[in-house]
Amino acid sequence: MTATLRDVAQLAGVSFKTVSNVINDYPHVSEATRVRVQAAIDQLGYRPNRTARTLRSGRTGAIGLAVPELSLAYFAELADEVITAADERDIVVLIEQTGGDRRRELEVLNGSRRQLTDGLLFSPLALGNEDAALLDVGYPLVLLGERIFDGPVDHVTMENVAGARAATEHLIASGRSRIAVVGAHAGEVIGSAGLRVAGYRSALEAHGLPYAEELVVDSGPWHRANGAEAMRMLLARRVSFDAVFALNDELALGALRVLREQGVDVPGQVAIIGFDDVDEGRYSLPSLSTVDPGRREIARLAVEVLLDRISGVETGGRRELRSGFRVIPRESTAASVTV
Repeated sequence: MTATLRDVAQLAGVSFKTVSNVINDYPHVSEATRVRVQAAIDQLGYRPNRTARTLRSGRTGAIGLAVPELSLAYFAELADEVITAADERDIVVLIEQTGGDRRRELEVLNGSRRQLTDGLLFSPLALGNEDAALLDVGYPLVLLGERIFDGPVDHVTMENVAGARAATEHLIASGRSRIAVVGAHAGEVIGSAGLRVAGYRSALEAHGLPYAEELVVDSGPWHRANGAEAMRMLLARRVSFDAVFALNDELALGALRVLREQGVDVPGQVAIIGFDDVDEGRYSLPSLSTVDPGRREIARLAVEVLLDRISGVETGGRRELRSGFRVIPRESTAASVTV
């Protein structure tokens, strides 16, 4: 037999309403009562009836998460963190993949599937600052990523410029001075690539190192294959370099593969650092130094901010929140020699 709310109330020795208050995380329930009710829920294996809850509250108990591409490890791991953060609040996450396509991103914002959720976490790739007005929708929306700033909705993002500067300074501190960049997007200012290149240039300037255009290699989407191709292009230029800042870990892993194929000692001859701290980087050979952009904090903040909006919590206007970051040194930057 499936346990009911009344079964939980009887076992816990409290009223039906008290159990409901605990399940819905209402305030003014004593900690002792909350613990007793939760113990009864666990013992009986009670699961709330979401359909009944939806009918009573007008909410679905679900939120949406729209990301460009789940084949990219960063977005897959971000989705995992969002699901974990939402599950702690008894919220279901429905995930959509846009492919970074403008039409599909607009469909995510305005399509009929929005009726299935109470709000949306949205990470656009095709939409930009000029499209900010399109985010003024009639439901709770929290923006993720770096494509749109100063829009009409809450925004949770990372310290791209500061994180990229710290990555570059880590290479400089290890004795490197000819630092290449893999993964730039020509002409981009707002966006992950533009912001991370800005951080790289800031570090060079602060340490009196010249910016050399021949050391900056553009690429398409930030996949390993494009990182490998960008490294082949850099090697074909026959310019000297003793370090590489790859603008994400996928690019770094592709570049690392080509360096090893060409017999380049990493990190002896060339040090390499990525960005994003995806799990695979811990197990590459050598293991990949990287920047942890605070993915778990981004997920937690985004879920909290969205649920505040869904619940009607007064926040004093739109918010822009940034996660902390840290450089994680690993084997790919562990040594420096004069080449």
